Order: sequence, then C-alpha cells, then structure tokens
Amino acid sequence: MDAKELREQTPDQLRAKLVDLKKEAFNLRFQQATSQLENTARMRAVRRDVARVKTILNEKAAGAAQAEA
Repeated sequence: MDAKELREQTPDQLRAKLVDLKKEAFNLRFQQATSQLENTARMRAVRRDVARVKTILNEKAAGAAQAEA
C-alpha cells in the first residue's frame, strides 16, 4: 500500500480501510497462536499499513482544523 494512494482517498474510505486492516491483524494473530500462519512478514506489513492509515487520517484532520481557523 502506497501513501500516495491513501492520500487520494476520503476520510470515510480511510476509516473503512483501517477497520479492514485491524480485522486482518486480528486474524493473523490467531493464525500465529495456532501455528497456522504461513507468511509471518504479513503481520509486520499490516501493522505498518495501520500506522500509515492512521497517520494520513491525522494529517487530514489537522489540515481541516487549520483550514477552519
């Protein structure tokens, strides 16, 4: 996932993406706990994608607050 792609999305789309990523992270944790996880690098990628989406949401919120002031 590219930050440039995320910046083009609306905040509602980003929140939906965040929910999907958190669900995936939850499922990956369960797979790891039951020794069914095949791609361990996916956990790291999902965690970073969550952080990326949160960062962009915060940037958009700060930009909107600054535009109002």
